[in-house]
Order: sequence, then structure tokens, then C-alpha cells
Amino acid sequence: MKKKVLILSGGISKERLISLDTGHQVAKELKKNGYIVKICEPNHNLEKNIKIFKPSVIFNALHGQFGEDGYIQSILERFKIPYTHSGVLASSIAMDKEISKKLFIKNKIKTPKFLIYSYEETKSDLIKQITRKLKFPVVVKPLNEGSSVNVHICNKKNLSKILYKLKCYKKVMIEQFIGGREIQVAIMGDKKLGAIELKPKRKFYDYQAKYDSKAMTKHIIPVDLPQVKFKQLMSLAFKAHKIIGCRGVTRSDFKYFGGDFYLLEINTQPGMTKLSLVPEIALYKGITFIKLIEWMLKDASKKK
Repeated sequence: MKKKVLILSGGISKERLISLDTGHQVAKELKKNGYIVKICEPNHNLEKNIKIFKPSVIFNALHGQFGEDGYIQSILERFKIPYTHSGVLASSIAMDKEISKKLFIKNKIKTPKFLIYSYEETKSDLIKQITRKLKFPVVVKPLNEGSSVNVHICNKKNLSKILYKLKCYKKVMIEQFIGGREIQVAIMGDKKLGAIELKPKRKFYDYQAKYDSKAMTKHIIPVDLPQVKFKQLMSLAFKAHKIIGCRGVTRSDFKYFGGDFYLLEINTQPGMTKLSLVPEIALYKGITFIKLIEWMLKDASKKK
């Protein structure tokens, strides 16, 4: 008899719609292959749903805050039921851009230079720091959002406007803008799965470029890199995966510029939608969507 799989989907983050899409795609594929599936919101009925359904494994299809930042993982730990993707600590570290970048730097993985801006500071002081340490343009982003939510490329002229727009975050990251090529790498447990290059028609691979099919981002696989550079890229992604203590599948986002790879961030719960990159990389490597999902369910049961 096939396993009972409870899929956590939806949630309250700004990535709710992506999570619902991921949950729907995974559920559809599992049902088609004989699994008993229930989709569940991570709300006050979660414990009741778990007790009634009695799943053998939980597929965490949540994205963003409260879904991939260690919060829901800490709740799932109580039930002693295997769940997919990374655990509490790794999820928390990967979601916090400041902490994860400090770990990258400590372990000699190149990442764009950055500043943390608190809204208690004056804009004039910030501009001085940017001019001295980063130079314009810069990337402004929340510390703990995924899917490029509220990420902006700013020059000196529009910086104040963007900072005002993001005031709800209290603190934001101001990051050195790195041009060059956008390359994403998938890691699957102890396997360096593969990479894909993105050529967005927009300024960069932002939220719309990721999830709007009309945005026309070009996906290039295999990535055109010398073999030695490709191996270096895969090793960097694998190193980041291990440093943070991830398990299951991760996707690392890189910029390739001037012969160097710059790691922007690592995603512990990459999307599983029709436009998602990890399933595309897996398929190129001969791993179908159902085989990828089944591997993730099996990997969840191996958790230490």
C-alpha cells in the first residue's frame, strides 16, 4: 500500500500563491501514482488534521516566512513524523540572509558585499557608507523573504523611495550589485544534481520573472561553462549546502562575473511549480517529477 502523504501548503507569507501551486502540483503527481494525499493549511487545525489523517510523511510545500524559516519545522518536530527538506536550524540560517552570508564569507565562498540598514539610521549616513563600501547601483532586499519578494535594484536617485516602501521590515540588506550571468544550482542530498542559466527579459530574475510565464525568462541547460568552472560552481553549491546543514533538495543562486562565482543565497525549499528550476534540472538529468518527489519523501524518513 502506498504511503499517506500530508502536504503543507498555503500559509500566510507573501509567497502563499506559489506555495499553493507547489502543493497542488505535488499532490496531483502523487495521486496519479497511487498515493493517499491530503493538502493542509498550517493553521490551528494542523494538529487535528495530523491526528485524524495519520500521515506516514509530511511534504512541506510552504514558502517564505513561517514555512521555510524554521518556524513550522519546530512545530513538526513535536509530531515525530518525517517531513521533507531541511530541519529547524538549517532552515532558520538559510532564510536569514545576514547570518547565511556571514557563514559564506567565513568559509571562503564569495558573496556580494553588504550593509544592514536599520530605519533608525539617517539616509545621508547610509549613502556615505554605500559610496565608500559598495558603490551604486545596489540591491535592496528584506533579510528574510524568498522568491525575490521586494527585491529592488536602486541607484542614488530612487534609494529613498524604495527604502520607504520597505519600511515595514525595520531592517533591510543593502547589497553590492553584481552584473553578469544568473546561474542556479540544485543539490539533492549528497548529489550535485546540476545547474541552469537564466536570461530574464526583465532587469534581473525577480518575482515576476520567476512566476509569470509572460515574463519570458529564457532557461539554458546545459550551462555553457568550461568544465573546470562548472565543477567549481557545483562544489561551491555543495559546500554551502553542507555548511548550513541542509538536507533534501536545495537550490543555490549564483552570479557569474569576471570569472568568479558569487553566491547570493541558498533556498532550502525550492518551488515545485511548472516554472520551477529544480524539477527542470532533475528532468534534464533523467529524474522525472514523480521520482524527484519520491526521493524527497524517502529522504525525509532518513532524518537523523
